Amino acid sequence: MITAETVNRIVRFSSAGVPVVSLYGRVDPAVSRHEVRTRMLSLLDQIRPRGQGETLDHRSRRSVRADIERIEATLSAERWHPGGIAIFSCSARDLYQEIPLPSPVREQAVVDATPFVLPMLSVLGEYRRACVLLLDKGSAPFWEVYQDEIQELGTVRDPLARAATKAAADWTHDKADERVRRHYRRIVRVLSRLFLTGGYDVLIIGGHAHELPDFLRFLPYELRIRVAGTFTAEPAAASAAEIRACASVILRRHQLRLDEQLISRLLEKAATAGPAALGPDSCLRAGSMGAIKTLLVRDGAAVPGVVCDDSRWLALSGDDCPVCGGRTRRTADVIVELVAAVIGEGGSVRHAQADTRLDEYLVAAELRFPVPATW
Repeated sequence: MITAETVNRIVRFSSAGVPVVSLYGRVDPAVSRHEVRTRMLSLLDQIRPRGQGETLDHRSRRSVRADIERIEATLSAERWHPGGIAIFSCSARDLYQEIPLPSPVREQAVVDATPFVLPMLSVLGEYRRACVLLLDKGSAPFWEVYQDEIQELGTVRDPLARAATKAAADWTHDKADERVRRHYRRIVRVLSRLFLTGGYDVLIIGGHAHELPDFLRFLPYELRIRVAGTFTAEPAAASAAEIRACASVILRRHQLRLDEQLISRLLEKAATAGPAALGPDSCLRAGSMGAIKTLLVRDGAAVPGVVCDDSRWLALSGDDCPVCGGRTRRTADVIVELVAAVIGEGGSVRHAQADTRLDEYLVAAELRFPVPATW
């Protein structure tokens, strides 16, 4: 699992003046591993002179050369899943991290004083990181669910639960209620700390149906607004697979609601001639101008088109680039190129599920500024 801790370590990494190598590659299931490796070796060749010239001091040159050698060795044995891969390396400062990405990115190699994290954060930002609480009056385990993977975080236990069970006859109703309230307050304190430090986007709560409403009333506003949904489960018997399955269903429904809200906003803007683009042609034109703030893509959409590798001009057709006059390159899916362009310009991208109003357009975009109808 890609943890928030791992991502934060890269984002906050201090190289103490030594360059960091950041490499992004695409892992396309339709091409051979040899072709993927060849493309990424070509990217490394572009930065190889940085480890040999005089622009860097001796320590920095040696670190860059070691980075390239380590990445090359990795490419020979890679077993990455389809999508993308981000590699960050700084040998002099003991940094080497591979981050599998669930969707393709623009291939590039960067040598800089800090890790080049924008493409990684843009891709990972599409996926909600959920904190899942399995509520029980005696104990409450916490789980993290991210990209359909689950990881246990720990458990909050009621220290008086066993004593209360052994001496149930001696516990008055008021004493039992107060014990439960203390247990709930302990859970809330842990939740607050997790959301403060763990990078979680949403909260999902499972447990006995009759206990969930009482606990929800204990949540402060800042946690209550993060609740994406609840599910019923028997805490003592629920397996990790069951918890993951329930949480994944809630996450999909939550994301669908967010997508529908974004689509509605874009359609309203387009209807009033606001800064929005609908359909591949308009979105490609806006993407070529760096005008896209948020791009919404129907999941699985693929459209053939052309791209100019020099100017990054994108279109459905055209042999010559109207920006630089160079020859264009045909691609079986220009939407992938558009996604990479938007991320490269600091925009955000969302892949919407099927059965939304986006089906008619395939892609839609919220723009930073209006773009002309033609070049």
